[in-house]
Amino acid sequence: MNAIEPTEAAAPLRVYLVEDDDDLREDIVLLLGNAGFDVRGLPDAPAFYKAHALAPCEVAVLDIGLSGEDGLSLAAQLRATGPIGIVMASARGAVEERIEALRRGADVYMVKPVHIEELSATIRMLGSRVRAVMQPPLVARPPVAGTAPAPVWRLAEGDWVLCDPTGLHLKLTTNERALLSSLMGAGGRVLSRDDLLLGMGGNPRDADPKRLDVIVSRLRRKARQAGMRLPLHAVRGTGYQFAP
Repeated sequence: MNAIEPTEAAAPLRVYLVEDDDDLREDIVLLLGNAGFDVRGLPDAPAFYKAHALAPCEVAVLDIGLSGEDGLSLAAQLRATGPIGIVMASARGAVEERIEALRRGADVYMVKPVHIEELSATIRMLGSRVRAVMQPPLVARPPVAGTAPAPVWRLAEGDWVLCDPTGLHLKLTTNERALLSSLMGAGGRVLSRDDLLLGMGGNPRDADPKRLDVIVSRLRRKARQAGMRLPLHAVRGTGYQFAP
């Protein structure tokens, strides 16, 4: 692993790494700390539960093969508690292992040895999504006489339905839901193709470069058929943004 440059942040993401290999845990904690995260390494599930109860983390990076309660069980427990990003890391890379981890609550499955830059990008993507969900609602200002509040785009029914300002609804697939959750949680910022692929549980190094474009094309076509004018924009050489 190579160290990466620290990133300035007003409020660093709180990350807990649960890994029972002491040397590996210390190495990753050091590198993630250098990347700008508020990171803490923990050896097992009981230590995680204690730390999380005192100061909840926004993203958890879990090894599957923990002694005692394993990472799969820990992920399932966390997923039931509320918004949190979960990265599962394991030396086992079989498709069945990945599917089981995602089914139990993981957002992303990574095969060891984990590349620190990829892990960092994944944590940032998941952290931004969690913070978008956890943001307190804006205090509504009293409307000016004779005016109505401006309608907005939003995700409803567990983020499985896209609603436009006119009241139209569009049911989403798993990939469409992950794509729009990332983009709409970015507050109009442009997200890179790699970040979006990570948000859909893919590995940018292994993914078909046309996969994202195909998903976007299908989503746009569905929106047009539903009568929606989807504000999903391609930014040449960078990625996509959702900017009404």
